[in-house]
This record gives sequence, C-alpha cells and structure tokens, in this order.
Amino acid sequence: MKETDIHRAAQILLDCRLNGETVSELPASCRPHNEVEAYLVQDVLHDYISGTSFGPVVGHKIGCTTPVMQNFLGINNPCAGSVLASTAQIQDGNFVHRNYSHVGVECEIAVRLDAALGGEGAFYDAKAVSQSVVEVMAAIEIVDDRYEDYKSLGPPTLIADDFFDAGCVLGEAGENWQSLDLENAVGLMRINGTEVGRGKGWDIMEHPMNALAWLANLFSSRGKYLESGQFVLLGSVVETKWVAEGDTVEIEIEGLGGATAKFC
Repeated sequence: MKETDIHRAAQILLDCRLNGETVSELPASCRPHNEVEAYLVQDVLHDYISGTSFGPVVGHKIGCTTPVMQNFLGINNPCAGSVLASTAQIQDGNFVHRNYSHVGVECEIAVRLDAALGGEGAFYDAKAVSQSVVEVMAAIEIVDDRYEDYKSLGPPTLIADDFFDAGCVLGEAGENWQSLDLENAVGLMRINGTEVGRGKGWDIMEHPMNALAWLANLFSSRGKYLESGQFVLLGSVVETKWVAEGDTVEIEIEGLGGATAKFC
C-alpha cells in the first residue's frame, strides 16, 4: 500500500469510530490485503485517534488465541489490537448499551508489564515474557461488532480496526500469581446470574504466556515495543456473548478473582 492509501484507510476507520457508523468494505484503493498492511493502517489509526476523546493506547488485546474463538470467527491465527484509555475500566465497569452497534463480552486472562517487550531482532518464549509480567488479573473484554459483515470484510480490515475491541474491565491483580497453575485455571462467565460458558487457561494457546510471547514477537518483527505499564488481554476462554440493555456480566478466573460489567 502507498502511504497515502494507508492514511486514507485509517481516516475512514477513524470517522466510523467517532461517528458510531458501521464499517463496510473499504475502497479497493486503500483496502489492506494482508496482515502486514493491516498493522500499518492500525498504527496510523492509533496516531489519529489518540488526539480524540478516545485517548491514547494504554493496553493491547489478542484475538483468536483459543480454538473456541477461532471457530467462532473462522480465523486460524491470533490477531492483535489495542485498547484506548477512555475505554478501560477497573473492577466494576458501567457501559451505555446504545453507544455500541452490537456489543459483546469475553472472559479473559490479562497481564500488566513492568518492563518493555519487543524491539527489532528480539525473540521470546513463554518463560522469557513472564519475567516482564508484574500483575496477572481476570478481565472482561468489551467487543463491538461494528461491521456490515465481518466475515466478508476479512481479517486484514478487522485487524486494521483493532479487531472488534471496544474496551475492557480489569479485575484486581491476583496475589502470588507465579504460584498459580494458569494453564489449568478455570474461567467462567455469568450473565444476570446464569452461567453462560467456561474454559481454562490451556485454551489460550496451551498456556496464557504463549499468547504474550506471540504478541511480543509480533511487535519485535515490526521493530516496535510493548511498553512498561501497559496491560495485555491474552484471549477469551469463553465464546463471545452478546448482551442486551440492562444485562450484568460477571466473570471469574480461578486464583485471580473476577470483574463485572453492567450495561445500562
């Protein structure tokens, strides 16, 4: 893609985000055709949107890290997006349902970094990235199907637009997370008190830290960094659940506690 086409695509996605408009197929002249082009558009979108009420990037999300989510979305590999400052809440989240096109929730394991990860030429495995993790917590990712037809748009356009991300609720940091068996930790979700799904940490690329390593290596391949202080949503152990106005969502991750999101 030409630089002007990358910026045009980012501007279109920004306008849709700011105006609450549905994302339809981008014009052929500025449509990303692969993941390399998609992340270039995403970079420019983040530059543009940081100066709006959405604010700067404060965290990252990894989509399609579990078989259940890959099957649900029909995508065979992880995809990365970012979380913006105004959309991240702590412990007990409150959201206005009408502000979304088709809002859903996911049950996640999240981490916070106390050292940067990435940089050109670096390569990480699960053990290496865990040394940069200072907190592990339960989290709810808020997703928004703001697309005319996400399956026909294809992964590159979805990645360019942060892959459904619309915010999150981060739970309190779990104590002594290093001693937890994250691989076998069970996570569950309830909506209005009824359990709607459960899974375990192994579902996230066989260990949650494998997902973090994947993201760190993606950033390394692009000469970029995950910054100290940022958080990362590692993936959902429960298939996306779509919520209605008035719903209350609760999630729990074994050993890490939980979080709540209410949609008024």
